[in-house]
Amino acid sequence: MLNRIQAFVLPVLLLAGGALYAKGAPDPRATALIQELELSASPVATRDLRGWKPPQRIVVATSDAQLLERLRAVAPEAEVVAAAEGEARAAQLAKAQVVIGLCDAETLAAAPSLHWIQTWWVGVEHCVTLPGLTERGIVLSNTQRTSGIPIAEHAIALTLALARGLPQYARNQQAGRWQDRTSTPVMRELGGRTLLVVGLGGIGTEVARRAHAIGMRVIATRNSSREGPDFVAKVGLSDELHALAAEADVVVNAAPLTPATTDIFNRAFFQAMKPGGYFVNVARGRSVVTDDLVAALRSGQLAGAALDVTEPEPLPKDHVLWSLPNVIVTPHVAAVSDTQDERYAILVAENLRRYVAGEPLLNVVDIERGY
Repeated sequence: MLNRIQAFVLPVLLLAGGALYAKGAPDPRATALIQELELSASPVATRDLRGWKPPQRIVVATSDAQLLERLRAVAPEAEVVAAAEGEARAAQLAKAQVVIGLCDAETLAAAPSLHWIQTWWVGVEHCVTLPGLTERGIVLSNTQRTSGIPIAEHAIALTLALARGLPQYARNQQAGRWQDRTSTPVMRELGGRTLLVVGLGGIGTEVARRAHAIGMRVIATRNSSREGPDFVAKVGLSDELHALAAEADVVVNAAPLTPATTDIFNRAFFQAMKPGGYFVNVARGRSVVTDDLVAALRSGQLAGAALDVTEPEPLPKDHVLWSLPNVIVTPHVAAVSDTQDERYAILVAENLRRYVAGEPLLNVVDIERGY
């Protein structure tokens, strides 16, 4: 893991004269990132897409001056500007062919020449449904797989916290109470138990890798095939979700939000799980019927849940999930780490280099599938 991180966060001293690398050449860090995370490129070069031409203006949702310089280095012939607010932004977008970090109806309406949207995030459920996106031939790409490492570590940390009773001990610490062993919470070992990853994509694969490393049997679902890495014992299709849930001591949701995955974790699903299992959500809150989750926790069908995402989100102050003793809530921070922003920057800069050069883009979203 250290070698992986080192490959992505080489010192800023690599900068020379404002350029990250020779003009037009890939950044070696991008090459390492692509290989390590197995990022996929579009089969079609951007120069062959209808409406492509070298961009003249690129609008970027960022206030990071250093990042803007990195992007200017790979698009030296274009005007790269930080997105303003209000009418000033609309004026910027009027002549923009590329936007980075903006994906909403207002952006599409203000940018008649828009050809490519690059997001700073993975989930694009709010982008793919925008009217006119497909009709205008706008290309959409995201940061898929780049956040798999911190999100997977967060998922495993939450699972371990539930298994070792840490929510109860955290409350005791805040109260200054030393709890004797007569009232110790259930403490479980995870080795040899089964973890189900729902959505064996970039994030799900990293979760599976780490669960296997601590001795768990890992099973998974994926929408496209039954194929998976050798550390996953079984891969089922999406219609086998409940059958696989019956084998699982822990379920981790890593699936993108689509119409097919909205509300899939409902009463029927929780009843299909092994009694006393754990549910961990690091994907999207709208995949869960929250009332059904609460009922499963209160009845004991679930022994605990750990949620980095919720429905609704933000979770209201008076929501029952805050007070349930067997629940951990973190505020949608699983992707945050001391190195993650650098991965985003490397990928986005490489994709911009590719777009300007007319090469195939990385992480192009299938609008119909939604990811």
